[in-house]
Amino acid sequence: MASLQTAEVALLEQPVDAFDGLPDFTTESYKDAYSRINAIVIEGEKEAYDNYMSIGKLIPDQAEELEKLGRMELRHMKGFTSCGRNLGVKADMPFAKEFFAPLHGNFQKAFKEEKLTTCFLIQAILIEAFAISAYNVYIRVADPFARKITEGVVKDEYLHLNYGQEWLKANLKTCKEELIQANKANLPLIKSMLDQVANDAAELHMDKEELMEEFMIAYQDSLNEIGLDNREIARMALAVVV
Repeated sequence: MASLQTAEVALLEQPVDAFDGLPDFTTESYKDAYSRINAIVIEGEKEAYDNYMSIGKLIPDQAEELEKLGRMELRHMKGFTSCGRNLGVKADMPFAKEFFAPLHGNFQKAFKEEKLTTCFLIQAILIEAFAISAYNVYIRVADPFARKITEGVVKDEYLHLNYGQEWLKANLKTCKEELIQANKANLPLIKSMLDQVANDAAELHMDKEELMEEFMIAYQDSLNEIGLDNREIARMALAVVV
C-alpha cells in the first residue's frame, strides 16, 4: 500500500499544469452536483465517527484509541461543511443518508451480531480506501479552499486505514473466513454507490473509471498488507463485478 509519505510526495511532484482544466465553481450545475458530493463526504465522516465509537464497544481495551480516530472524523466533517459554505452550497443531507443506507445497515447488523471483522472491513478498509482514493482524485480538481482542507483530511485517513489493516493482520488466522464473506456482501455496494453519483462526479471533473481504479488499487494493496495472497485477493476483488 502507498504510504502517507509517498502519497504526499506524489502530490507535490505533480507538474504545475496538473491542476489545469478546473471546473467553473460558480455555475449552478456545479453547485447542484456539489450539494450531493459534499453531503456524501460530510455524512461519510459522521458515519465513520459513529462506527469507530461502536467498534470501541466491541474491544473496550482499544476504545480510547478508537475514540481518537473517531474525533478526527468529526473534525473532517466540520472541514467539509466549511467547504460547502465557502461555495455557497447547502449540502443535500437527506440524499447522503439514503446513499449510505446499505453500508450503514450492514455495519449495524454486524455490530449487533458482534462481528468485529465485518465492522473493520466495512469502516476501516472499504470506506477508508474509498475515501482516500476519492479525495486524492478530488484534490486535483478542487477549489483552492477545499483542496487545502482535503489534503489535511487524507493524512488522517491513512492512519485509519492502517489501524484496520493491523487489527485484521494480527487476527487473520481466525477472521479470514468472515473477512471473505463480508467482502462478498459489501464490496459490490461500493461500485453501486459510485455508479449512483457518476454524473455528479463528472460535473466536478472526477472520472468514474479513475475513481474505481484508484479504489481497487488501494483496496487490493490493503488486502495484501493484511496478509492475503494474490489468489485470495483476486477472488475477493471479483466480488465487485459478480
